[in-house]
Amino acid sequence: MSATDRGNGLPVQPDTAEPTDPADEISDDSVRDLGPAGEPTATITPYRDGPLVVRGDFRLVDTDGNEIDPGRKTVALCRCGKSGIKPFCDGTHKRSGFHAASAPARPRPAARIVAEAREDRG
Repeated sequence: MSATDRGNGLPVQPDTAEPTDPADEISDDSVRDLGPAGEPTATITPYRDGPLVVRGDFRLVDTDGNEIDPGRKTVALCRCGKSGIKPFCDGTHKRSGFHAASAPARPRPAARIVAEAREDRG
């Protein structure tokens, strides 16, 4: 297998490594996940200084509530605000020097609940 053996000419990354550009790693054959009782689920992964990658069964709508057909089950959504194909990522974040915060600005509710439970036990 060559370093670009996926048929798209892009470098193959080890499964344990973060892709160099997640928008390049998206395939149309992503698995559709179903949660409890068969309800659709989606996973949203923020990539370091890059897009939000959405995988699974999701619905994307514009500000007026009109559905946007992404044409696939996995998409990269722009976080830098400079993409020419918004809401999708076009890789502009790499050229613009976009840097995302590494952690949420304030604790998430679930994290706060876990922290309080640990304090109560200790």
